Amino acid sequence: MTEERTESLVDTPAPLAEEPPSLGRAFGIRSWLQDLLETLLLAVIIFLVINTLTGRYQVHGQSMEPSLHDGQYLIASKVTYWLHPPERGDIIVLEPPDGSAIPYIKRVVGLPGDHVQARDGRIWVNGIPLHEPYIHSAPEYTGEWFLGANEYFVLGDNRNNSSDSHRWGMLSVDNIIGKSIFCYWPPNCWGVIPHFTFPELTSQP
Repeated sequence: MTEERTESLVDTPAPLAEEPPSLGRAFGIRSWLQDLLETLLLAVIIFLVINTLTGRYQVHGQSMEPSLHDGQYLIASKVTYWLHPPERGDIIVLEPPDGSAIPYIKRVVGLPGDHVQARDGRIWVNGIPLHEPYIHSAPEYTGEWFLGANEYFVLGDNRNNSSDSHRWGMLSVDNIIGKSIFCYWPPNCWGVIPHFTFPELTSQP
């Protein structure tokens, strides 16, 4: 007797053809481009924020000798005076009221409402002579100025070689760009710009 064997055939799916790897997947180009764009966008945002809050300025000439020297580069804070008004002794960057296109760098000596005098080789504020060890030499000029609201009296530390308030008068607060806070060039001058105070004025009643 002959046995008949029946074999069942099972359909086996044909193997899928493998896709060749793309260059983007193989080398992560898409991910790399995304990281690059995100980094560039972040850098642009940081640049805009920094330029809104600060500025970089060069010292031109000798008007601030011996405190600052020709060719130094400074960082000025614009946000400082959004928080409080300029203070006596601040070294500021300003838009020159005499029409010069290059920003000036000067020291605030007189505040709104002050009475400023130049006499006897000294600067006097409200009848009190200022102690100014930072100046190059005693002023050889004389004058008298009464400051109104929102007006400041600024001078270069090189008193006899400076275009400042003793020549062109009071400085409007609208001309003040910011407070000089840091010198970043040259390396030997690197550091915070010192602020000078006047205890002879603050001690008065």
